[in-house]
Amino acid sequence: MTLSRRALRWSSALAVTATLWGAGPALADGTPGNTTPPPPPPHNDGGASGKEVYASTGRSQIQVTYLKGGKGGGKKGNLAPIDPNWEPPACWYEPIFTPEQLKDFVKDSGGDGPVNIHRFWYGEGLWTDHYRDGKATDNMDDGSAAPGYKDYNIGKKGYFWRSVAPDDSHPDSWDCGRTMFWQDAGEIPKVPEAPTPKTLAEYAYDKVKIPETDIELKPQAKSTVNLPTWVWLDKGTFKDVKVRAALPKTDLWAETTAKPKSLHLEPGTDDAETFPASGECAINDDGSIGTPYQKGDSKEEPPCGIKYLRATDGEPYQLKASVTWEISWQGSDNDGVHAMPDGTFETTQEMNVQEVQSINR
Repeated sequence: MTLSRRALRWSSALAVTATLWGAGPALADGTPGNTTPPPPPPHNDGGASGKEVYASTGRSQIQVTYLKGGKGGGKKGNLAPIDPNWEPPACWYEPIFTPEQLKDFVKDSGGDGPVNIHRFWYGEGLWTDHYRDGKATDNMDDGSAAPGYKDYNIGKKGYFWRSVAPDDSHPDSWDCGRTMFWQDAGEIPKVPEAPTPKTLAEYAYDKVKIPETDIELKPQAKSTVNLPTWVWLDKGTFKDVKVRAALPKTDLWAETTAKPKSLHLEPGTDDAETFPASGECAINDDGSIGTPYQKGDSKEEPPCGIKYLRATDGEPYQLKASVTWEISWQGSDNDGVHAMPDGTFETTQEMNVQEVQSINR
């Protein structure tokens, strides 16, 4: 999306919001003629299951399961996509209510709740008008008419679908402005931003937990000017991480897999050389990176390492080590394996460098 489109969307969104909150009848509390604007809705931070999800458009029902990796102790973090333009989906639709659940929700809550990400209805009036008595309303994404329903569709098999946005301030979340709508059981809506296996795969990408990069060094935490520091990771240190994301009430699922690909070193100073020169240490066939230091290797160039050319002066260098992970996914569409942008996870450790040209062996 271009900047101009986003700016236009923000302008339109502000105008729509002003209309919704200021018009009175559109968001009346059920009392005829009441034009007092209601208070703004609470921040969308509800739960992901049970009654809590009914009151939230900020929490997805998507269930995430770790099939491989991602468990156990130690520090972990999320991947940062190498492609700066890539980001997980801003919004999509999910099945929320059966007819009976919607009827009970209106009765139990008094009708206070969202019908999409940016539209919050107060009072039973509009809920009953649209979902019980068949009166049409409008959709915020394209301004089209949303036909009404009779008696909440009681007796029919299916769900009312509503939009979800992890961050409702994201400009693209306005793409999911359709008023909560009906879809027969076993079917995925044919609307823009409807969920797909790719949607779930990208959602799972954002949930992948990667172990902290704890590299082996020789010498450890202290190097010597003009003598190389060997860097390596033993095989098995980093294993594949596989995450499964499934959307309840549908057959949609996707599995996102992260595989370690390479280790990148940044010495923390320009007065240094890396081995190889690119600083990118490829993963070996056995899953290791680099080669462990052996006695007598002090003057050899390591396959993966650093040589500092100037000593530290009270302030250690900040050595950054980031592992690049290759990301792919496959899903319920049975359309094979697809690539996604590589991701990285970076850690920093202090390196002191001394002038004495000797090394502990």
